[in-house]
Amino acid sequence: MPPRSKVATLPAKVKDWLDKALADNNFSDYEALSAELTARGFSISKSALHRYGQNFEERLAALKMASEQARAVVAVSPDDEGAVNEALVRLTQEKLFSLLLSSEGKLDISKVGKTVAELVKASVVQKKFAAEAEVRRTALQEAAERIDSAAQARGLTAEEASFWREQVLKGM
Repeated sequence: MPPRSKVATLPAKVKDWLDKALADNNFSDYEALSAELTARGFSISKSALHRYGQNFEERLAALKMASEQARAVVAVSPDDEGAVNEALVRLTQEKLFSLLLSSEGKLDISKVGKTVAELVKASVVQKKFAAEAEVRRTALQEAAERIDSAAQARGLTAEEASFWREQVLKGM
């Protein structure tokens, strides 16, 4: 097993600075970054920084692509009920369970337990959100239906009532 990366052993503040500097420098000028780290008391070669930078750049690119795809999916098909989140929680639970079964006791059970607890909490929050969305949808639908009778009582035309009905239903 190769030795642990020197970048991974940096203090959090220094690593945060390095990550920002890498992104700001468009993942280049590793010599200058190595010199700056040396000035800060950390001896890391430009080659080690380059290896870390390549991996970091790939992860950032993947995250950016996933974010863009998620925005595109939401734009095309809004997920007011949180179905995508629910599917993601279920998929993660399934993968975690499979990993637990295949690990033959080699996983840190406390970390797995914490992850499971976080997933359960996320699932509960998701279900609460979906229930609240349904209550909001029902309330808006009922309000929209009351507009017709209220509009007639106030002498509004059918066209005016339709306008206000549409305004209420936009909140759905």
